[in-house]
Formats: sequence, structure tokens, C-alpha cells
Amino acid sequence: MSLNTLSQLSTKIEKKSVRVGVMGLGYVGLPLAVAFAQAGCRVVGYDVDDQKCKSLSQGNSYIPDIPSSVLGPLVKKGFLVASSNSDVLAKVDVVVVCVPTPLGKSKDPDISYIVASADVLAVNLRKGQLVVLESTTYPGTTRELILPKLESRGLRVGRDFFLAFSPERIDPGNSHFGLGNTPKIVSGFTPTCLDVVKKFYGLISNQVVPVSSLEAAEMSKLLENTFRAVNIALVNEVALMCNRLGLNVWEVIDAAATKPFGYMKFFPGPGIGGHCIPLDPHYLSWKLKTLNFNSRFIELAEDINSFMPRYVVERLTEALNMKKKAVRGARILLLGVAYKKDISDVRESPALRIIDELMRLGAEVSFSDPFVTSLRVEGRVFKRKSLTAQLLSSQDAVVLVTDHSQFDMPWVVSQSSLLLDTRNATRNVSDRQNIVLL
Repeated sequence: MSLNTLSQLSTKIEKKSVRVGVMGLGYVGLPLAVAFAQAGCRVVGYDVDDQKCKSLSQGNSYIPDIPSSVLGPLVKKGFLVASSNSDVLAKVDVVVVCVPTPLGKSKDPDISYIVASADVLAVNLRKGQLVVLESTTYPGTTRELILPKLESRGLRVGRDFFLAFSPERIDPGNSHFGLGNTPKIVSGFTPTCLDVVKKFYGLISNQVVPVSSLEAAEMSKLLENTFRAVNIALVNEVALMCNRLGLNVWEVIDAAATKPFGYMKFFPGPGIGGHCIPLDPHYLSWKLKTLNFNSRFIELAEDINSFMPRYVVERLTEALNMKKKAVRGARILLLGVAYKKDISDVRESPALRIIDELMRLGAEVSFSDPFVTSLRVEGRVFKRKSLTAQLLSSQDAVVLVTDHSQFDMPWVVSQSSLLLDTRNATRNVSDRQNIVLL
């Protein structure tokens, strides 16, 4: 290892003269790029999407958590630039990889974006650089996939360059926890790699948490979201049980939550969505299958959570039947189609499955969402409807899928003949005759 190489990079970090490159300018990469720019670092964002780069170069944000009023001044002052030319990565001191890690059609990990990023980095890698992978992936990816590609041209990790993994913990729409006050887990291939990555993230995080290996850091992210997936599945199954028992699951949950120890409150819903909870457990499950280990909790949780959109349709069918109406030909309005409240992200949203199921049954489906203007389901494009009293009163049923803060639920209930509430958003509505809970 060259002490000079390590010393130079450490000094740049300490003086905030370090040049930062961020690969992938989506929900994870853009907030990270902005955070380092706000800390006083010069940041280059790289993305293969020309439109994103053009938008950022004009100071216009496409991520709700990053207002253009925050982005614009950083761009104007030169602290943040965007490019679709990968050559810019050779000129930075640190490269953070924030590319998507989706699932394939067979629900196996699709790490093609990580592979492509590693290939680009291998071409542009130079002495003294720190490379950090933030994309969620299975344990072993950084060591087994990234490292060989980076060393393929003769540079050696810990001597010529530094390699680390630090799992992203972005929670879109969360106004309480951001990059600064959310503890940052870091790991390095060597002790020197760990030392330099700790200093790097110390520029933007109040608490940096080192772990002993790359795999431990990769596993920690999977545990976080597998924990959530399993507990959501548990409470979803409790909701199914309560329906059979004639109980109000929300009342049961509130009662249990009065216990001051040994209980954590989770809520049922129409299904899980987003880029983490529905996907991350599959990365862990897939890896374990290669080791001849069957992750039964993960597979059971997937079965329950993936059933919930169909259960919503079943509850709706029952409610319509009570009014002597069939699903076929019924006018059904979905309120909220994003995967969580107060954001525009529809990735893996349960609303997509609900719409698909209702379409197959012959319903006339529409949606209204203050954050989503259009939606594509099975090749069909749906345009947002304006939420008016006339729209609500013209529907045979309204299904609240995403409980956006902008929805005036007492007013929605008063204008609807039937409302299926999958989020308990109507709990404070006094007149409940036309409300059906999940």
C-alpha cells in the first residue's frame, strides 16, 4: 500500500477538496449527490439517461425529496454537475455506485446494472480512488463481482485504490430522517479502505457505523428490509384472521401497542411496494439457495404479502355483492396509486396488481392521485382523474390504496356510496355506514 496514496485521499476528504462522482441519479443517487455538494464537495453525477442530466444541468429536480430550490443554487455555483459521459469518472477521487438492483421475471437478482457499472469503473479507475457500492445486493457481490473487475487492469485494492460497501438507507418522503441523521453503515475490503470510507461519509452523516466485512454490511441492509417484510406479512395475516373472526384488526393492533415493551407496531395494507421491501428479501433468499439453505420465513412472507392485492379485490367484491352489484361493469375509483403516502413512486405498488385484477374481472377502473399523473398497467395507460364530488358520486365503489395527506377523508366518504379503506385512513370519520375496512 502506498501511504502517500492514502494520505492524499484522506487529506482531500478532511479539507473537503475531494471530488465526488455518483453513478446513478435516481431516488438514492441524487439525494446523495446533493448532500455532498451541500457539504462543500465538488460533485459529478453520472447517469446514462440524457434527460436526467439535462434536467439537473438546468437546476430542475425530478425527485420530490430534492426541491429545485435546493438543487438550483448548487448547480449554479458549480458544486453539482451532471453528465452522461463516463469519462468524468476518471477525474474524481471517490465514486459511489447507486444503480438499481431489480428482480428478473423469475424473481432472481438482476445485477446487470452493477455489472455494467463495474465495467465502466474498470476502464476509468485510477490510483488513489475510493469506490463505494451503495446498491442493495446479496452478500458477496462487492468482493466477488466488483473487485475482480477493478483489479483486472493491474491496480490492487488497498494499495492503489480503495473499495467499500455502504448500504443506502434512503426513505422517500420521510421528513424526519435523512442522510444526516440516519446512521451510515460502512465497510471496507481492507482496514485502510474502511478508514478512508469512514472519513468520507463523516462529511455528511452524524453517525458512521463500521462493520467488520463487506458481507456484513451487505447482509445488514437485507436484514433491515427482510425484518419489515416478515412483520408486515405477519400483521397482514392477522388482518385475514380478524376478518374471519369478525374483529377489527386496527382496534386489535392499537390495543396490543399499549404494551410498553416487547411489541413493535406494524400495520396491514393492500400489499407492499417500492424498490426495497418487495425485492431485498429475494436477494437474500436467492443467495441462500446457492448454499442449499431454504429461507422459509422469507418465502412465507412473500406468499402472504403478494396475496394482499387479491384480498383487496375479494373484499371489494363482497362489499359490492352486499349492494347487489357485480364487479363486472362496476365503476371503481382507486384513491392513491403510489406505493406509499405523499410520494410519486409507483414501483411495485400494490395498486398495479389491484387494477390488473379488477380489469380481468371486467370492472371500469380509474384512479386519482395528487402525485401521479399517469399509470401503465398491462400495456394500458390510465390518466389521472381530478378528484371531484361528481367523480366520487359517479362511482360504484372507491378504494383507498394510498393514504396521501392531501385526501380529505371525511369529504371523500360523504361523497362516496361505498369506500373500501385499506389503510384505516377513515378512523376519525363519524358516519361509517358506507365504509368497509380491509
